[in-house]
Amino acid sequence: MTPTTLRTRLSPRLFWSALAVATLLVVLLSLLSSTTARLSPLLIVLPALAAGLGSVRQTLIASGWVLALLGVSFAYEPPEQVTDGVTETVAAIAFLALAVSACRWRTHRERELERLRTTLVALQRQILRPLPVVTREVLMHGVYAPVEEDRQVGGDIYEIVQSPFGTRVLIGDVQGKGLAAIGAGFAVLGAFREAAYREPTLSAVVDALEDAVVRHNEFAEQSGEPTRFVTALVLSIDGEPEVQAVNCGHLPPYVLDGPGGHGPLDLADTAVPLGLAALSSEPRVVQWFDLPERTTLLLYTDGVSEARDRSGAFYPLEERLPELAGLPAADLVTALRADIDRFTAGARRDDIAALSLRRAPALH
Repeated sequence: MTPTTLRTRLSPRLFWSALAVATLLVVLLSLLSSTTARLSPLLIVLPALAAGLGSVRQTLIASGWVLALLGVSFAYEPPEQVTDGVTETVAAIAFLALAVSACRWRTHRERELERLRTTLVALQRQILRPLPVVTREVLMHGVYAPVEEDRQVGGDIYEIVQSPFGTRVLIGDVQGKGLAAIGAGFAVLGAFREAAYREPTLSAVVDALEDAVVRHNEFAEQSGEPTRFVTALVLSIDGEPEVQAVNCGHLPPYVLDGPGGHGPLDLADTAVPLGLAALSSEPRVVQWFDLPERTTLLLYTDGVSEARDRSGAFYPLEERLPELAGLPAADLVTALRADIDRFTAGARRDDIAALSLRRAPALH
């Protein structure tokens, strides 16, 4: 949605219906009371409604219609009430001019905010790697769906790096929303891209991410910005049967078509999020789990697990995944997003990032 196509919250059907109903109400009241000129407070509700919810054009149409109705009504007023009618008309004109000015200011501000949201989303998309990605060890498909129409975009991040030590995978979620959250996400991504290739151990990679968030927060404090923490799940996959994982407060991945069926992966040693290591006396621990060749690992952010329908119920991820498990890995995340959109009736409140990961088939 571009600034030139900014949608109005007052649909044309509702707008014209409101005009018709208000006009009918005024006519009926005037026939019953013969005091049409004093009904202007009822009439000016229409331009006020259009100014708050509609377009400038709708506000102008409503204002012109109100002035036309007032002019017609005053033509039938007794001579002794003409002075009162003129006073009311002048007051109505002043109010209508104010309503049009307020609508212009509101729509201009909404366009500016829309430009900002569009820029932030485009920036987010530019720094995140296009999917799918194929490395020596991994086939990864995914979907990333930012909430472009929300008040502020979120800070979901992901990355995959082919390193001399295997494939390193990151998925994370920055605390909060907006430009500050995106900045923290940039810091984590930059550190991961460098450390994932350079560091031989997964612990050292995570330590580099922690340092990046700490440095970013120190700079944020100097600039008067709030500090952020980042939940993250970091994986390392090489030619061995087991995968290494460090969970920094992130949601556990789901295993599909594994030896034990479907369900969340049990990563018991979940550490604190990135940026909060100084608050914990426990070091982050590398854990291992099996990932057979035909098993799919689903990584996701809380935009998936905390999606809500109109009644406020959470998306039943664990119940829906067995229904999607039979799909090819390339279609799994697309079907998952479509299912979430149906569940929420298109009213998502957070970004969605979901990655389906499988081992690359061995070359013989």
